[in-house]
Amino acid sequence: MEVITTHLNADFDAMASMVAAKKLYPDAIMAFSGSQEKNLRKFFVQSLMIYDFQKIKYIPLDKVTKLIVVDTRQPSRIGNFAQCLNNPGITLHLYDHHPDAPGDMKGEVEVVRLVGSTATVFVEIFQQKNIALTEDEATLLAMAEYEDTGSFTFSTTTPADLNATSWLLACGANLHTVTQYITHELTTDQVARLHDLIKSATTYTIQSIEITVCRIAFSRYVDEFSLIVRRFMSMENLNVLFALASMGERIYLIARSRIPEVNVGKIALEFNGGGHASAAAATINDMTLIEAEEKLIRLLHKHVQPQSLAWELMSSPIISAEPHISTLEANDILIRYSITVLPIIQGKKILGLFSRRDASKAIFHNLGDLPVTEFMNTEFATLPTSATLADIQELIIEHRQRFIPIVANKQLVGVITRTDLFNLLVNDPAHLPSLNTTQSQPSVERNRNLTNLMTQSLNKNILILLQTIGDVARQNGFTAYAVGGFVRDLLLHVKNFDLDIVIEGDGITFAKKLVEKLGGKLRTHVKFNTAMVLLPDGLKVDIATARLEYYEFPAAMPTVELSSLKLDLFRRDFTINAMAIHLNSDKFGILVDFFNCQNDLKDRQIRILHNLSFVEDPTRIYRAIRFEQRMGFTLGKLTEKQIKNAVKMNLFDQKFGKRYFQEIKLILSEHNPLPAIRRMAQFDLLKFLHHSLTLDSQLANILEETHRAIAWHKLLYLNEECRQWIVYLLALTSRIQTRALLSYCKKFEVPERYRQILIREKVESKRIIRILERRVHLRPSEIYWLLMGLSHEGLLYLMALCRNKAGKQAVSLYVTQLRHVKNHIHGTDLNTLGYPPGPIYQTILNDLLGKTLDGRLRSRDDELHFLKEEYPLDEYR
Repeated sequence: MEVITTHLNADFDAMASMVAAKKLYPDAIMAFSGSQEKNLRKFFVQSLMIYDFQKIKYIPLDKVTKLIVVDTRQPSRIGNFAQCLNNPGITLHLYDHHPDAPGDMKGEVEVVRLVGSTATVFVEIFQQKNIALTEDEATLLAMAEYEDTGSFTFSTTTPADLNATSWLLACGANLHTVTQYITHELTTDQVARLHDLIKSATTYTIQSIEITVCRIAFSRYVDEFSLIVRRFMSMENLNVLFALASMGERIYLIARSRIPEVNVGKIALEFNGGGHASAAAATINDMTLIEAEEKLIRLLHKHVQPQSLAWELMSSPIISAEPHISTLEANDILIRYSITVLPIIQGKKILGLFSRRDASKAIFHNLGDLPVTEFMNTEFATLPTSATLADIQELIIEHRQRFIPIVANKQLVGVITRTDLFNLLVNDPAHLPSLNTTQSQPSVERNRNLTNLMTQSLNKNILILLQTIGDVARQNGFTAYAVGGFVRDLLLHVKNFDLDIVIEGDGITFAKKLVEKLGGKLRTHVKFNTAMVLLPDGLKVDIATARLEYYEFPAAMPTVELSSLKLDLFRRDFTINAMAIHLNSDKFGILVDFFNCQNDLKDRQIRILHNLSFVEDPTRIYRAIRFEQRMGFTLGKLTEKQIKNAVKMNLFDQKFGKRYFQEIKLILSEHNPLPAIRRMAQFDLLKFLHHSLTLDSQLANILEETHRAIAWHKLLYLNEECRQWIVYLLALTSRIQTRALLSYCKKFEVPERYRQILIREKVESKRIIRILERRVHLRPSEIYWLLMGLSHEGLLYLMALCRNKAGKQAVSLYVTQLRHVKNHIHGTDLNTLGYPPGPIYQTILNDLLGKTLDGRLRSRDDELHFLKEEYPLDEYR
């Protein structure tokens, strides 16, 4: 069996080349490897040209003996047809116009010309072999020429393409049909998409070259996205443009370059895509948009290579240590961060370099407790930030110094390693630069001035407080930012007075300075370098040092290290919480949005920042569900996929504690937690609370009744406190045994005071419900004595559990009336009347209350008369 195929998302050049190949291989079957672009699909629907294309699902791939591939040589771009490459004796014929790339397939026949389209390759073959074309075939190939060369405006256009098109016109190609399908006018929807693309654009200056990167998310697949990108590039007269677009579970990269310094084909290849130096594309799987952009920036630094200077290549912030630590401690740092050399610094001055090899030898000889200064290397060269690539090469290659400290004003500001240099020289696809690299930050931050919005949305006191925080930070050499939910809600026009402040510097020192300025109380957490300031007016300010978190194992508590703001924001749970606002006076009100989070707010999407987010911290799953339901957002498809992966990995059973309990408590404290509970059930998360928990119809009904009971209570008693999360948790665990609830409390480290409430209310409610279901008619006094021991939460839980109307009415009567009934006569009155103090007081008062509840006593006189009749004073003297 012979098969002709092409790349995924086929365009006119791919389809026309398949039809052309059919003239050379008349016995072959034509089959697309995947989908086609919109214009091509439109052509199939409207055109009278008929070609016999088979669907791949009807082709037995293991029977293919000859595979003819056109317009690509990358196996990753031919979909399932790549399986044919493993067939015994397979023959491979390749026709392409793209430059050679690593991983290209090798065929028995290879016809490759670096021209504007593969159609030109076939036209030259037809000319050489005197193969005639029909008018339809000539028109189809002409459409390929016009599309792939941008109507002969792309820099990849060659004289051969013009000659080929001239020959096609001579063969009868219909230009009216060409213009019908190869159009460049934007639809109304595409204009809107173009506007969104322009707003998402960020310009990076890399090696003195301005490179525009767009990152945008669409809820559905957008046809002709490359056309939108092309129009943006021409409108803004850009030299280099990379557009990343999330559509469903995939991310698409479209890249264009007009300058030789940026070869977009090489960069697309790193994403398993392909193309030319000036135009390329890729389909990206298993990455978030943010991760794709971070990888793109790293690749740009690797592939864009005018003369490199030390400040452009160095890594910063620097992982370092102070001279007083032991060799064992230094070795732990080397292992933790997977580095081979550790700078030893005092202040910011570098004293020496300590290598993993030195550590291994010292520990081997049982010298691990000695200070690191005993073994560090003090004979090394440094370079200034202005050092050239030649200077770096001389030290690393000729002088064999693997690690170069970069200094400015005698202070360590960055490092360059041998690996960094080799990455640059031999294009090894490793990590240069990393997320920590200063140069990976945009030359212009994604920012907006939010001062007007802050003035309109925040009350005067909050605004003054934010300005004061910025002033205190500036006066003490720090930079302050408002971050997280406060920024998110400000942009959503939602009130939120929970202030989270991040300090680039020392958060605890700053907090002390703030208390000196404003007064209030200070609480610090040295391990996490955080503080909480309780101001005199009762407002709470949480303060953290910009930090990087690493996890010692999946689902562990994070270990925290100092870092830059970008790393601090990158460690956060979701994109919508990864924005900051400058508070220092020179930039007050400027939004910092490294990850284009505003688009996710606009699209109402909950998205994680990196694929291991839920693996590192599974409690984020509960938070994602809470945000999704509270704000009416939806989970991004990749985020939803990663939740399912985390559930499969069973990470929840590895580490439990207060953080899990806190997230469940927050969900159950929402105005209406039922949608979140249903969502948890959809992801099979309830089993991690207790293995027997399933949201069947019976439990769903109990939860609905609980919601009604709480809503009823709130309506009647607006000012009466009720911890609704306790009610919902009791309802959620209503069908598990008390012993199991106690086990849950221990597992999730529920505080003792709540543990006692939960167990007591569950046991009492279980006892009472049996009585209410057994006895339909109860006197008011019986209802009172039965329910008086329950808390507000227990009463509402009991109301939800009651299946008969009489039971609900009994609880309602107690809540609305009976619990408020009081005696007219009290213990002091009994003493005045002459009754001797003792246990008899309680007996008499309870008896009086019971008769009052049942309506037999209505006044003080009635109670006095009852005392005279039932408890004659003479009997107690």
